Amino acid sequence: MISPEAPISISEQCRFFGISRSAYYYEPNGETEENLAIMKRIDELYLDNPTWGSRQMRNRLRLEGTWVNRKRIQRLMRLMAIETLYPRRKLSRPHPDHKVYPYLLRGLDINRPDMVWCADITYIRLRHGFVYLVAILDWHSRKVLSWELSNTMDYHFCVSALDEALRHYGKPEIFNTDQGAQFTSECNAPLLSSHLT
Repeated sequence: MISPEAPISISEQCRFFGISRSAYYYEPNGETEENLAIMKRIDELYLDNPTWGSRQMRNRLRLEGTWVNRKRIQRLMRLMAIETLYPRRKLSRPHPDHKVYPYLLRGLDINRPDMVWCADITYIRLRHGFVYLVAILDWHSRKVLSWELSNTMDYHFCVSALDEALRHYGKPEIFNTDQGAQFTSECNAPLLSSHLT
């Protein structure tokens, strides 16, 4: 859009696009190395103690020699999308528009490959953030049939992983997942089930 090589000045270009000159020259600083180290430690502590809030994180970091205040911990936890796990009211109710699928595995003897597949999503911590991993597994052999990574929790990478497993291994008799939105929402469930029918 704005180019220093253009025949008109930067000021005139900024005025034309309706932005200030300072906005054109602004470069975000990002997090300091110290904050990145604190975030890494917060993530490690959170994985071991998901019920810890900002106070416990602050106290533990201070015991380890990192003097940091609670507001900074809260900001970094928000930035990392980390929330303390605690019982919450009425959050376990499913969305009324999502279909509830029956649990087909109760008492079932899973005795051969391709009888039951399952899928689940987890996250992987990286140096500068997180990615989400979906894996399709065979319950009998515990073999990972396919997997995909994504930096968002949309359903596309789930469909892609299922597609890959179906291409290489055929169809299972039962495809079992948790009832998360990636698998049960109005948009996604028909797409997933169309791959299996």
